[in-house]
This record gives sequence, structure tokens and C-alpha cells, in this order.
Amino acid sequence: MVKVSFNLKDLKTLTDAAIKISPNKFIRLVEDTVKLLVKERGRVGNLRIEGRLAHVPPKGELTVVGDLHGDLESLVHVLDDSGFMDEDRRGKDSYLVFLGDYGDRGFDSPEVYYIILSLKDLFPENVVLMRGNHEGPEDLLAYPHDLPINLQRKFGESGLSIYRNLRQLFDYLYNAVLIDKKYILIHGGVPSKASTIEDIAYAHEKHPQESHLEEILWSDPEEGIKGTYPSPRGAGRFFGEDVTERFLKMLGVKVLIRGHEPSREGFKINHGGRILTLFSRRGPPYYNDHGAYLRLDLSEPIENAMQLKRFVLTF
Repeated sequence: MVKVSFNLKDLKTLTDAAIKISPNKFIRLVEDTVKLLVKERGRVGNLRIEGRLAHVPPKGELTVVGDLHGDLESLVHVLDDSGFMDEDRRGKDSYLVFLGDYGDRGFDSPEVYYIILSLKDLFPENVVLMRGNHEGPEDLLAYPHDLPINLQRKFGESGLSIYRNLRQLFDYLYNAVLIDKKYILIHGGVPSKASTIEDIAYAHEKHPQESHLEEILWSDPEEGIKGTYPSPRGAGRFFGEDVTERFLKMLGVKVLIRGHEPSREGFKINHGGRILTLFSRRGPPYYNDHGAYLRLDLSEPIENAMQLKRFVLTF
């Protein structure tokens, strides 16, 4: 693997590099990240990998970033504010999880991809890249999907080649992150027909014969319903509190942490405190007043998402 230069651990240098990156260097970074993800099996540092499920030990610090959608300013703010790149502030048991939806609907989608892939290259044992519905398989492609347009704007004729490489990368992003007895992290919603942890870890292999991946990427919680109902998104389902409760009990965890839904305050809590939603970008086309991310101590006991409000940082 061609490693990203050491001095890119400086956030400003990394941001400047993202703005000036050449097509060939971008392609190499994507290819190197694919090779890295392909090899992530068994143990990666303190992480335990099962299919496309990453088990994070329940100790240390966890930073969780929600949807970015090409918002470079919000990403830079979160990295600066969290101090993740600062060795003096980042312990060895420090993890950074992105919930997916890195591009589309934002002018700086290529730059956002460059930075998150560079972070994975710099800190492979500490950074987990999850799959959002905007990184979904061909049959579940989000619309509007303007990532190819933004890549062509930045890289010209090379834009389509870079896009093909990114599509390959999407297939190796994680379906979920599990912190034993505490949290499950997914992009969208509960796979309502899942009965084992393997249904989550291998949802990408069971797609499209089974609906697990579609619901993980596309579904949303709804108040006041039982079971599931068709979603106006055109994919996924609305799911009720009973579905959430059954899912959390099956995994032996307390809280679902997700992205996928804009929120005026950058976060919201659903289903009696069983779900925390994070949305980490601001402005058009969502026009939310705030973005938010989560930074918490994994050793803290947890029973309800209401306890996490003090760890949510809004901007």
C-alpha cells in the first residue's frame, strides 16, 4: 500500500491536499483503501471483524459522525473539534466511526471522500467506514446521485474512472458496528426480519434475496406504529418501537445509533430512548439549523439514549 504522507496528520495539510489532489493520486488512494478493507478479517488491532460487522470493545473513546453529503466545512469542524487526529488527545483505545453518506448533494463530495479515505489509511485500526444508502448496491442507488457529476467537475475525464473505483469500494464498507451489551450502529434502520447477528454481518451477501441490507441502508423509525410500513423513500420501511425493542434484545444491546435522517438540531431521539439519530452536516439542501456528532466514553454504563445527550456535540 502507498501510505498517505505522515505530515497529512495535520488537519490543514490534509484539507489542502484534498482540494489540490490529482486524479492519479485519488485513484491510488481508493485502490489502496479497497485492498485494506479486503484484508480486514478476524482481528484489526482491538477490533474483531465478522463479515461486514465490526465489533468494538466497550472501553476507550468513540467518536461517531453522521451523514456528511459532501459538506467539507462540517467534516473539518468535527475533526478539529473532536481532536481525533491529535496524538496528545487521542488514546490508543480511540475509535472514529462514520455512519455513511459521504457524498451526493454536496459540492465538495470528492474532497470529503479524500479525507475520510486518508483517515482510514492513517489510522486503519481506529477508523471504521460504514455504508450508507448513498453507497448502496446498484439496485438500491439513491436519487439524486450527483457524485459522478462532482467527480467529473473536479477531475475531468478521469472522473468516471474514479467513480467506478469508488463503486467497488462501496461493496467493502461496513454494514454495522457493535459495542457489546451497549450499542449497535447502522446507517438507516432495523432489518426487521433479522433473527441472528449473521443476518447483519452478511447482509450484503444475502442481498437481494433477503431484505436485511435494504432496511439497514434505507429504513427509518416511526412513532405510534407497530411492525413496519412501506417508506415514501421508495426503499426500506418505516418501523415501530416494537421492531426496535425486538432487535436490540436479539443483539443484547441498549441503544441503536444511526444517521440517514436530517434533523433541525443535528440529532433526535426516538422510540422511548432506544434510538439516537445523528446528522453531521448543515445547510442546503437540508437547511437544518445544526449538525451534530457524538463523542462518548465507551466504559460508561448505558440504559437509554437520553443519557447520550450530554455527549452529543452540536455546531
